[in-house]
Amino acid sequence: MKNDPESKAKWLPTTKQEIDDLEWDHPDVIIFSGDAYVDHPSFGPAVIGRVIEDEGFRVAIVPQPNWKDDLRDFRKLGRPNYFFGVTAGNMDSMVNHYTAARRLRSDDAYTPVSYTHLTLPTIYSV
Repeated sequence: MKNDPESKAKWLPTTKQEIDDLEWDHPDVIIFSGDAYVDHPSFGPAVIGRVIEDEGFRVAIVPQPNWKDDLRDFRKLGRPNYFFGVTAGNMDSMVNHYTAARRLRSDDAYTPVSYTHLTLPTIYSV
């Protein structure tokens, strides 16, 4: 299965419907990311997912899970065959929420309108 173009998804699935469309029973690995999912080499979660996929595993991504409700985003893809991966994402939340002048940003180009800087956590990372 390694490096078999037929076994690779055009994009890593982010919903149960996309997993069903790929005819997978379960993903092998589910990656949770604090950032939006953009399948591009400049986005860390996509790179990590593609490297794992290149080793022959089926990978799904849950971008920006809602951690304030009943945690359904953490259950929506089921249980992976191997493990859950967790990444804060590409950009530190302080950089994402504040400008260089320490003013609160008014928008985020990669976040849906329903998510705002008030709903996504500010986590200080080193």
